[in-house]
Amino acid sequence: MGILTKIAAGSIALGLAAGAAGAAELKLADFQPPTHFVVEKVYAPFAAAVEDATGGDVTVKVFMGGELGPGPAEQYNRVVDGVADLAFSLPGYTASTFPMTLLTELPGVIDAETGTTRILANLDMLSDEYRRVQIVGLWNNAPNLLFMAEKPVHSMADLAGLNIRVPSRNAGLIVQAWGANPVSMPAPEIYNAMQTGVLDGAMIDATTLGAFKLAEVTKYITQGMETTISDFFLIMNRDVFDGLDATAQTAIIEAGKQASINGHDAWSGIAAGALEGFAATEGKEVITLSEDEAATFNEAAAAAVAQILAEAEAEGIPAQAFVDALKGE
Repeated sequence: MGILTKIAAGSIALGLAAGAAGAAELKLADFQPPTHFVVEKVYAPFAAAVEDATGGDVTVKVFMGGELGPGPAEQYNRVVDGVADLAFSLPGYTASTFPMTLLTELPGVIDAETGTTRILANLDMLSDEYRRVQIVGLWNNAPNLLFMAEKPVHSMADLAGLNIRVPSRNAGLIVQAWGANPVSMPAPEIYNAMQTGVLDGAMIDATTLGAFKLAEVTKYITQGMETTISDFFLIMNRDVFDGLDATAQTAIIEAGKQASINGHDAWSGIAAGALEGFAATEGKEVITLSEDEAATFNEAAAAAVAQILAEAEAEGIPAQAFVDALKGE
């Protein structure tokens, strides 16, 4: 059985003993703006599926824009502490808690199109990292690209000494290997940092051109190298999950699996459209690296990946086994 199935089975007795918990309204927290496409593409079908499967006994209310508390890095603790029943965030914001999960973001480990399927197929290997919460959904983003405020990047030499926002420690090590200075920063803060010159650029996916209006502060986007691919999770307070009856638990698990697929498809499709729109905008340019330049980026990234895996193994993390499983090797 997979981790989700095993957790549900182990919790059924608790739900029955509690007398099927009754009606519940689950609070879902998200730091992103209320206009973000995740509301329509992921949360609406997730909530509808849970409500339908429980006959209306369990509903989901979404709180966007940090309404239950600001800051993406705090989302995990917000669920652990019970401030929110469910929350969306990136494992990279609390990297020390999710060293295995974050291996999925390394260049060459997963493919953007099939990554979510491979992650879900090997979710058992991540069970220890999510022991304090119930993992509901986990999916990969569109590939991270280099968004540049003023300076075009045609080669790795063009990045030397520049301040580039990164979404996680691992991504920072990749950017550092490329010769830039990695700057850890939540996505909502990138706009002002690029506008004011605090950042020269950002490593982030193309959906943010619209979702966080980064098209307004970006002149150039560079693609063509093997790059990082961030993950998103949807997690639930474990006590709240355990307090639900078996029907509700199963409903949340199944809806979460579909939310992962929906999330992947939404980010992938919107990223492609946003990048196309950016390229067609006057004064904007999408730069695709030459084969030789891409190889230079990839060689530097590969060395950083090898170092990250070796360090993880030295800490007792079965990093190579997990990477091999994700690759189907």
